[in-house]
Amino acid sequence: ALQEDIGTGDITTLATVPADRTATAELLIKQNGVLSGMDVTEYIFQRVDPSLACSGFEAGGTAVSSGDLVGRIQGSARSLLTAERTALNFLQRLSGIATLTADYVAVVQGTSAHVVDTRKTGPGLRLLEKRAVIDGGGRNHRFGLSDGVLIKDNHLEAVGGDQRVTRAIGQARRTAPHTLKIEVEVGNLAELEEALNAGADIVMLDNMSTTDMATAVEVRQRLGSIALLEASGNVTLLRLREIAETGVDLISVGALTHSAPALDISLNLKLV
Repeated sequence: ALQEDIGTGDITTLATVPADRTATAELLIKQNGVLSGMDVTEYIFQRVDPSLACSGFEAGGTAVSSGDLVGRIQGSARSLLTAERTALNFLQRLSGIATLTADYVAVVQGTSAHVVDTRKTGPGLRLLEKRAVIDGGGRNHRFGLSDGVLIKDNHLEAVGGDQRVTRAIGQARRTAPHTLKIEVEVGNLAELEEALNAGADIVMLDNMSTTDMATAVEVRQRLGSIALLEASGNVTLLRLREIAETGVDLISVGALTHSAPALDISLNLKLV
């Protein structure tokens, strides 16, 4: 990220700012939210210039309000200006994810449902973005393809034929390590019942109506299954509470990472 921004050098700063000029940069919050990525921000400044001194940095997960100062960086004015945009890009993006996650988590309070993320992350940013979800009070789904078995609709299409849910789960049981849970995506109640009878550990209810989700919870109880039920698809803040009240265990939300607006944070430079 630093390489793509700085390239062969910060031409403007080198041309206009004296090499011996020192300053203090203050990180100013301009809207209410939840912080994430302050340690990344500190790392970026010190990667540009190890002599920069960071202080007062708030921890990830801290709720902030417009007007709050959440950190100061002191040292070479040139270094502060060169690192500014890359540092803010990470801090604003990650704090935006934490803030949106906190909004979703607040809506499901008082229910048994937990808000979880997906793999719909920016390329190369998954570790940081999933940590931002944690900072916002959410939970992580699998990190990558090797973390668990998740048989999606396209997998089932590739399996093909009758009883494809049962056969896919059976094949996964025979070949996957016994330490991994098996989740399968279903699109209707018939597939749900098939998945539960086949011994799925988790069943993803894809784009189901809230009525069908509530029925799915009843079917699980009738069959005596202990599988977790995960609601997925078309999950918005407006629908979130009614989904949670159906009794599902997990609600996965791709928007937490792929559509979170950046939190408005600025860096103000003051000469020492």
